[in-house]
Amino acid sequence: MSIHVLFLAAEAEPFVKIGGLADVAGSLPVSIQQISQSFGASDRVDIRMALPFHTAIKQNGFSPKYLGKFHILRGQQELPCQVYQSSNAGMLVYFLDGPPLAGKTAVYSPHSNQDGEKFVFFSLAALKLPEFLDWRVDILHTNDWHTAPAIIALKTQRCASGMLSNTKTLHTLHNLPFMGNNNENAMMAYDLPPGDDPNLPDWARLSPLPLGLSLADKIIAVSPNYAKEIMTEKLGCGLESFLIKRKSVISGILNGIDTDAWNPETDPLISQAFTHKNLHERLFNKRSLFRRFNLPEMKGVPLLTFISRMDPQKGLDIALQGLEQCQSQPWQVIILGTGDSIVEDLACEFERKYPQRVRTFIEFNNQLAHQLYAGADILLMPSRYEPCGLAQMIAMRYGCVPLAHSTGGLLDTIISVVKDPNLGTGFLFEEDTPSQFSSSLKLALKCYQEPQKWQQIQHNGMKTDFSWRKSALKYIHEYQALVNTSV
Repeated sequence: MSIHVLFLAAEAEPFVKIGGLADVAGSLPVSIQQISQSFGASDRVDIRMALPFHTAIKQNGFSPKYLGKFHILRGQQELPCQVYQSSNAGMLVYFLDGPPLAGKTAVYSPHSNQDGEKFVFFSLAALKLPEFLDWRVDILHTNDWHTAPAIIALKTQRCASGMLSNTKTLHTLHNLPFMGNNNENAMMAYDLPPGDDPNLPDWARLSPLPLGLSLADKIIAVSPNYAKEIMTEKLGCGLESFLIKRKSVISGILNGIDTDAWNPETDPLISQAFTHKNLHERLFNKRSLFRRFNLPEMKGVPLLTFISRMDPQKGLDIALQGLEQCQSQPWQVIILGTGDSIVEDLACEFERKYPQRVRTFIEFNNQLAHQLYAGADILLMPSRYEPCGLAQMIAMRYGCVPLAHSTGGLLDTIISVVKDPNLGTGFLFEEDTPSQFSSSLKLALKCYQEPQKWQQIQHNGMKTDFSWRKSALKYIHEYQALVNTSV
């Protein structure tokens, strides 16, 4: 008999995308289902996804099939929940809709406390879905704080009957600082009790993520290194002591990337397709960027790029100060992203200061991102912390060499050229400071002047397997272990 998994997320490709969670939710469960089809009947995974039926999904033109409705109790009030069905690459996807979602045009509000009602409703509705479908659930797989209330409700015996009577819980931790704090009112409105784990700080007892982490049977961080970092004072966000006590159920599995969507050999969004076997063709993409953005093309000068959400976490300020310290070095840079207005202003000011060397684009532009990965020489990732990161994997696949802070998934995915000249895939700096960044950049710029050595680094990165297959197999093993363990 196959393992039944209900996968909950706030967003997923191709239906709606705001951040990296959509990439994961759009690829991981599909990969799990596809890979498991080659297994014996008892080890196959019947995985299905539930998503909030966001206004953005409706506006994107998706018209799923209406299946029916049930009701969710909010105090003494019964709220209707409509169920719709679609699919993603053969995997069933259910959209759940109801009054808390009505009229909400944004997937996420600027302040998480405004999202509490919406996501608590969705989480509880997802627990009603198995009975509605007459479908047993062996594993409830939740992601981020938005779906953690489903674990809380299940574990406090509100729904542990029928199709959920033997359900185990697995929570994927994407970004610890986003805990869903200040949502006590929504939690209490739906009768979700405060946590009674003595190891939880008092302030976390009604926060969705900490409470979900205290009750989950298994916690998977999105990289092995991040699984260790969340148990430190620097990156534990005040939960490090609690997480250390839960160490036995915490591990890390790297995210992957969609190697079909990110493939320089077949990418329709770039000027010139190429592989590691004909890297000289890649130069056409770089020249196309120079022409398009009126940047002077200078022989021997590498093109750097920063492609990211504009957020203090991503460390653009570190990169800009580090570039200032390398004014005498040969470089040009194209910056792409949107987000925090203060960070955006820093990027725009940097272009005004160096108009012959810098271009800044304050926007979300998927096509330009593809072109930058395909044409730039070095990707800058000076993140203060990075649970996993996808950009460095994409960059390496396109022969764009990453220069990154040695943290989280960056340390797990990039092999330092300094430590291993033969197998190195990028450059890492230890401390998140401008001086450390500039020192690492100078090494990269020096290496760039040695074409044979630089091409070896590109080859190493392009041949690395960052597909979802390895990650999906590890998740399947976690499912099997949970199903076969008494918790």
